[in-house]
Amino acid sequence: MQLDLEGKRVLITGASKGIGLATAWAFAKEGCELYLSARSLDQLEKNREEILRQHKTRIAVFAADMGSSADIRKLAEQFCEADILVNNAGDIPSGDLDHVDEEAWRNGWDVKVYGYINLTRHIYRRMVDRKSGVIINDIGNSGENWDANYIAGAAGNASLMAFTRGLGGVSLDHGVRVVGVNPGPVATDRMVKIMKRRAIEWYGDESRWEELNDKYPGKRPATPEEVADLIAFLASPRAGYITGTIVTIDGGIASRRSII
Repeated sequence: MQLDLEGKRVLITGASKGIGLATAWAFAKEGCELYLSARSLDQLEKNREEILRQHKTRIAVFAADMGSSADIRKLAEQFCEADILVNNAGDIPSGDLDHVDEEAWRNGWDVKVYGYINLTRHIYRRMVDRKSGVIINDIGNSGENWDANYIAGAAGNASLMAFTRGLGGVSLDHGVRVVGVNPGPVATDRMVKIMKRRAIEWYGDESRWEELNDKYPGKRPATPEEVADLIAFLASPRAGYITGTIVTIDGGIASRRSII
């Protein structure tokens, strides 16, 4: 399907690896200009060189900590003309209420929950002025499928779902769309970390984390590329009447009301 995204300027946070990096590749294939942000400048530069070897486009990189209001402001100023914003950075800690202390909880929310909200605040204003733009929030299915052993993430993601629906419900009045994506388990480094903790809870042995794949629909997690392709579609004119909603990509896990 032709997505009609060629020439669009796309700002992606958390673009050093995982879903963020896969999303950068997906938009590069569509001929988009990329603005990539993450904490690691070295990794961003490596990613830029790899993408440029296969795609003729323009790529700018910017190191930023999404838990820092100052960094977010600088990032927004640098790439204020972005046509598409993909909020993706975040690593809320796993664990139940007794295991995630106040500092870890706040740090996780500062990066993901407030990071998404604060960057959107800056970029959305510019999009409204131009009467065009798309914001995609990569959230997570724990926001609709609550898990006491991922309590900080479930609460944070539920908040971002409400934020996305609230803003997206009125944004098209100003020519802007705001959409959320809720991946379930995805084959990334972050997932391995969460799965190892889950394996300790279930089996008392983190080395058995791969056994949990058998419990997933299709006996596998999603690939980063599957999530990235969904994000690219939702950002495209082909999805021009989709706003204020959340699209779940988890193999049916949330519909089963199960964790995995």
